[in-house]
Amino acid sequence: MVSPFLFFADERLSLAELTAACLDGLLVPLGEGFMPADAAETPWMRARSLLPLLGERWAAVRGSAAWIHGAVSEEPTPHHVQRAGATRARARSDARTIFHDVRLDPVDVCAIAGVNVSSPERALVDLARSDDAVDQDLARTWANTDPLVRRSAEEWLARHPRFPHGRRATALLTGPTTR
Repeated sequence: MVSPFLFFADERLSLAELTAACLDGLLVPLGEGFMPADAAETPWMRARSLLPLLGERWAAVRGSAAWIHGAVSEEPTPHHVQRAGATRARARSDARTIFHDVRLDPVDVCAIAGVNVSSPERALVDLARSDDAVDQDLARTWANTDPLVRRSAEEWLARHPRFPHGRRATALLTGPTTR
């Protein structure tokens, strides 16, 4: 479906024309596409901009999901995606994307603009249980700025006591710097 606010290469304009419009200040890059410079960057726009990258089989997770949900303003590089479908999909080799082939539980997936995205609480849990310092900092920041998502993430962890690295996530979310 063609969006009036998102432009993808070779959909209506070539990549050269889209890049020229960026140089003229009419468009700005967003995800895999471009949007008008004066348009509001909403979760719908962010999610839809990743449709060519994710397709139907993959879901945006971790920092990519946090960006779509509005927890962070700068688009992450590379994007983290995880299998959302029941069947295994061949991950293409792409420097802009890190593929995780473990299937994401369907209850942890929400659809935004027709794109699969991990739920806010699952995205926060995945960031909090990561051993990457950047992911952990993002988790702390998100938990501090959105107590509702933090509470939902804590409840998610309570329902999944044997989740890998769940203790690390619980410690980060309930730690003194997060509250």
